Amino acid sequence: MTLELKQVVKTVGAETHLYPLDLTLAAGGINVLLGPTQAGKTSLMRIIAGLDKPTGGRILVDGKDVTGVGVRERNLAMVYQQFINYPGLSVYENIASPLRLQKTPQQEIHQRVTEIAEKLHISHLLQRLPGELSGGQQQRTALARALIKRAPLVLLDEPLVNLDYKLREELRSELISLFAAGDTTVVYATTEPQEALLLGGHTAVMHEGRLLQFAPTLQLFNAPASTQVAAIFNDPPMNLLDATASSADALRLEDGSVLEIAGRGLNLSPGQRCKVGIRCNDVRLQALAGAGVSLSCRLVLAELSGSETYMHLRHGDVPLVAQLPGVHEFEIGSTVKVSIGAAQVFLFDTEGRLLSAPTETH
Repeated sequence: MTLELKQVVKTVGAETHLYPLDLTLAAGGINVLLGPTQAGKTSLMRIIAGLDKPTGGRILVDGKDVTGVGVRERNLAMVYQQFINYPGLSVYENIASPLRLQKTPQQEIHQRVTEIAEKLHISHLLQRLPGELSGGQQQRTALARALIKRAPLVLLDEPLVNLDYKLREELRSELISLFAAGDTTVVYATTEPQEALLLGGHTAVMHEGRLLQFAPTLQLFNAPASTQVAAIFNDPPMNLLDATASSADALRLEDGSVLEIAGRGLNLSPGQRCKVGIRCNDVRLQALAGAGVSLSCRLVLAELSGSETYMHLRHGDVPLVAQLPGVHEFEIGSTVKVSIGAAQVFLFDTEGRLLSAPTETH
């Protein structure tokens, strides 16, 4: 199934929820809508579903204009972050309910309920009521009810956000497996960059109602079109340092450090201003082999997160974050030297547009 949005706009009173956007979903694959809260993800999904009408623009399904068609006339399934089950029906009947509405024969209903329950590991719960289930089990039930329809379009609006980490990991893996056949076009909204990377497929980065970039997920991660995309697709956000070209192949940072960038074919003009971007996990404590710079910083905060340590630093007036593997102890206020390798830096112009991506990708 192909789905295209052409110059879709959504306004409510004086507020603009979606600015004009064009988007053609990757058919038969996972399409992630990535962005912070109020980026416009849910507004876009409601328009795709037919729950809301756009203020302007068109929605095409397999080339047919369905802009004014309501949700009941569209062949799709949707799951929200606040999962909903019928409290008086067993898990079996909750899952079977869409098929009963379609007057599917009982034998086929039983076969399909059993099949999807096995895939989502809830076969042993089919005779229970939703009130007897954990949050994760209830979400699996809601997912099963949506997926059993075998709709060509499935919309998942942050479906795992209310679950604990372990359950999110399990269900995410199961969803990837369920959609691997390529029979379904999936739209999956999330605020988490790591979730977008794990899901793969294609990602649309959104911010304040605007579509910033849409591309295969790994391609977008390796070459964000702007500093804004880079900030959204990195958690913590990418570090940015002001720089000035001292030659076609060298940049001078604000502290006078020189970063050699030969081999990128940029041909920068001396005096040209730009920004150097470096991901937190590419800021190192030890000196690096090859071209790079060492920066003297003051430690503001050391934050432990599982098996990682996040160092919040100040290099002059510039904030930096270093993500280090392992647990480290540092004295707050102490001076720390960190290294940045030339092969790992992104270069952006003064307007925030990407000039050059790293020569080494992760």
